[in-house]
Amino acid sequence: MPAIHDLKDQVNTKTINFVLLTLATIGIYPLLWVWQNSRVIGQVTRQTVVGQAYILWMAALIGWAAALASAPDDDVNAFGGLLNIALAVLYIVWAFKAKKCVEEYALREFRVDPRMNSFYTFVFNIYYINYCINDLPEAERKQRLLSGQSDVSGQS
Repeated sequence: MPAIHDLKDQVNTKTINFVLLTLATIGIYPLLWVWQNSRVIGQVTRQTVVGQAYILWMAALIGWAAALASAPDDDVNAFGGLLNIALAVLYIVWAFKAKKCVEEYALREFRVDPRMNSFYTFVFNIYYINYCINDLPEAERKQRLLSGQSDVSGQS
């Protein structure tokens, strides 16, 4: 029987470390995190977040945007900026798809409503998804306390 902390244990990334790794890798780590954790979320929730082609398009956008960012021509630089905007849109779409998978998984398997905020999903996208995955056991504990069920161990 699955436990609510299974997803958290398999993702195994603290949000602050995620942000720091993003800064240290100049934005490459989030793509690696999405690539790895799309499969993890899909396996645990038994729902597909996105296909591999979607992630390949994200990688292509990162590569082209980085290559065009150092171009001396302003028009080429502007096109690189448009590619960055397209990449941001792909991250946002991924975050909303992952949000749906995580919410449905928590409701279906554990009858827990994680109450993931759509505004935060839009603004903080993958970082907020990571935070919510890490917070699933706490959301279950709070819901058990509010419904009057005993919670002796602190985990289910």
